[in-house]
Amino acid sequence: MDAALRSLNIPADRLTLINEVLSDPQQEIVSDFYQIVAKYGSIEDINDRQKESRNLNSLLKKVELKQPGYLKDLDWLMNQRDNKAFITIKEYREKILGDKAKSTIFQDQYAITLEVSALQYFPWIRKMCEYAISNRELVPGRFIAVRKMKEAESDGDLPAILAAMDIIGASFVETLDTKGTDGSNPHLGGPATITGYFGGIGQPNRHGLDWVDEFLYYYTNYGVCDVLNFNAGTILLGLFLYKIGVNIRFKISVYAGVDNPYNALWIMIAARLFCRDDGSTPIIGLNWSNSVNNKTIETAAGFRKNLGFEEAIRFEHHIIEAWKSIVIQPYNRREELLDIAGRVMNISAKHEGGDPDIEKDCVHPSDILDYFRDKEEIIASGDWDYLRNNFMNKLIACNNTARALTEKGLSFIAATNLHK
Repeated sequence: MDAALRSLNIPADRLTLINEVLSDPQQEIVSDFYQIVAKYGSIEDINDRQKESRNLNSLLKKVELKQPGYLKDLDWLMNQRDNKAFITIKEYREKILGDKAKSTIFQDQYAITLEVSALQYFPWIRKMCEYAISNRELVPGRFIAVRKMKEAESDGDLPAILAAMDIIGASFVETLDTKGTDGSNPHLGGPATITGYFGGIGQPNRHGLDWVDEFLYYYTNYGVCDVLNFNAGTILLGLFLYKIGVNIRFKISVYAGVDNPYNALWIMIAARLFCRDDGSTPIIGLNWSNSVNNKTIETAAGFRKNLGFEEAIRFEHHIIEAWKSIVIQPYNRREELLDIAGRVMNISAKHEGGDPDIEKDCVHPSDILDYFRDKEEIIASGDWDYLRNNFMNKLIACNNTARALTEKGLSFIAATNLHK
């Protein structure tokens, strides 16, 4: 058996061949990548521009130019934070457990990140925070956006949301427009050609380089560090960017279809091969397919630790899904999360829908296809309030998960600047 296992070892001379390809200026796949990066200046310039753009004052100036009315909400949010209007972790535990909270030893090393997707529009943030304050509930520690980036840039939501996330102490992941729904494959359209997408999310030909270009635009102009990654090619390009010194980060989307531990191993092998000298990787999250079970997560956690990524790569797991257009309902994985939460570190509990018992009675239940609608069309159709209510139901579902974790003596990560 030992001999058989050793047969999987990779000889050093094969790594030499790979390095020769990667360092060959005649290889278009490498030279084209560097040409895109060079558009934005030196690596030092690129990172300096990101830092300046992500500075809160810089973001507020952009908000003032695009949507000055948002400034009062950001001021309100800062005041609520500074005045400690939000429930503390200690108070929350006492609210749930009563006197038992004093004697409970919480498993902080296994803290679950509370996550909601998708945070599409800035006005939702104040509604969420007002709800959390009045009901003594939690604001999650992680959010995803899946809205058209150009639309969010043009109406001022992009800088306003980034500012709000930094104010509340939550991580935030954007979705670039260079993805399968951007028309990158001219042969595919709507549902009539849906099976055409089965071969991949759709970033063919030069669209991988377009993804790098778009990422660097938002990185340098708005300080966007974290984006979703769908495609094996753009995962590799993201690793390239980080390896040469650009301080980007990305999470691998559920749309990448990582549904078995071998897929995850392949990704983490690439992450280790292209890590920096300090061992760090830009992969901050791996969003498992909805089909994975706890055995797959536990198996992958083993080699994640062996490869040195236990603290770096968060396992993001859909606990609740949108009611329509993505899974068979009812879909609720909360009990599975409670089972694994005390054994596997660095897990994010993602809520992309409300609890099924709430969703089934909604006039407009959550629908994954709503992510791809234009804002003007949503408002014109009269669905604006429905989509905001869908978001609030996701927030409530996330708080239900926090309650269940607390009842089992398990920990969570909420917005760190709000819930001390």
